Amino acid sequence: MSVQGYIRYTVEGQGLHKERKIYGMDRIIYMDNAATSWPKPDETITAMVEYTRSVGANPGRSGHRLSVDAGRALLDTRESVAGLFGVPNLLRVIFTKNATEALNIAIRGLLKPGDHVITSGMEHNSVMRPLRGMEKQGVDLSITPCSPAGELDPDDVKRQIRKNTKAIFLTHASNVTGTLMPVSEVGRIARERGIVFCVDAAQTAGVIPIDVEVMSIDLLAFTGHKSLFGPQGTGGLYLADGLEQKIEPIMAGGTGSRSESEEQPAFLPDRYESGTPNTIGIAGLGAGIRFIRSVGIETIRDKERALTAMLIEGLRSMPEVTLYGCADAARQTAVVSFTVAGMSPAEVAMILDEEFSIMSRPGLQCAPAAHRTIGTFSAGTVRLSLGYFLEEDEIRTALAAVDRIIHTKRETTS
Repeated sequence: MSVQGYIRYTVEGQGLHKERKIYGMDRIIYMDNAATSWPKPDETITAMVEYTRSVGANPGRSGHRLSVDAGRALLDTRESVAGLFGVPNLLRVIFTKNATEALNIAIRGLLKPGDHVITSGMEHNSVMRPLRGMEKQGVDLSITPCSPAGELDPDDVKRQIRKNTKAIFLTHASNVTGTLMPVSEVGRIARERGIVFCVDAAQTAGVIPIDVEVMSIDLLAFTGHKSLFGPQGTGGLYLADGLEQKIEPIMAGGTGSRSESEEQPAFLPDRYESGTPNTIGIAGLGAGIRFIRSVGIETIRDKERALTAMLIEGLRSMPEVTLYGCADAARQTAVVSFTVAGMSPAEVAMILDEEFSIMSRPGLQCAPAAHRTIGTFSAGTVRLSLGYFLEEDEIRTALAAVDRIIHTKRETTS
């Protein structure tokens, strides 16, 4: 694929040499895929261009053929999402603009004053901020502590369950360390006790297999612009049967259905999909998922795991580098967080960008709870998050760059 031609460097001795340029700009090594994946498959871009050229209408708002074609684009992507996550009824997949909106629907729509809710000490602010907001409204919040490596013991969750526990919210994988959480085990605990179980799959959808029925997931929040290879502004929420009767929508308005009524429709997906949808983005998301199915999610996972293992091994060999999380490619996503002794994460990331054209993410990565758990609050870490379109030579280049940064630091302080 053409996207696999993005950025190539050579490593000669201690030197790093850019081979060529494109569109007047230096080629880069993009290692910020946990924030948003890039590049996108050609299929995603083509689908969005073709939708704009050939359809472009408002789905469900008219009866003409272009409106029908626009509605079909939504339906096709809804079907693709349902197939990827083992959802038996595609109408139980609703589209949102991202995982954050999906989590807000789940949290703010479900919880009421007097409810008790459990989450982990590794959550992203997309979970923590709405939960803290509900806490101010009378919801009782318990945060299950994790190990310094960011790992969660399901028995610790079980011990925090009370008679009024309404829900458990759990990330599938940390965006800081990549640590995979015991979702299936916690799901079984929640199912046995009749507790709603919501999983934040922002970091795993598209690269780690997910089956909502097998894993006892009642609510699954996902984003389209990361490992699903869709564009920004896409995402969604799966709701198990009957939850639409317990979760109030956080927005109301036109849905293209039941236009004679001024009451919000009670049926799915319309109950949670008010306003004109991001149809062009959803068309791109559907193409991204079809790309995943054509390549194979196992193939994508295997490649990312191999690249992650290579990066971890290389960083571990540098005495000045401290790795965080389990540092085991088999038990995490392609996210690697580290610090360099005597340097702030922001300083390291700036040098990686300005001197080596390597894109990383320094700081707290919108997850202060996780950084408190792993002991890196408040400076944070340097996060390198890999993607399917990276290659081994780019990992070697990144390692050589970190090594050069360390050597330069030694020379200036000696």
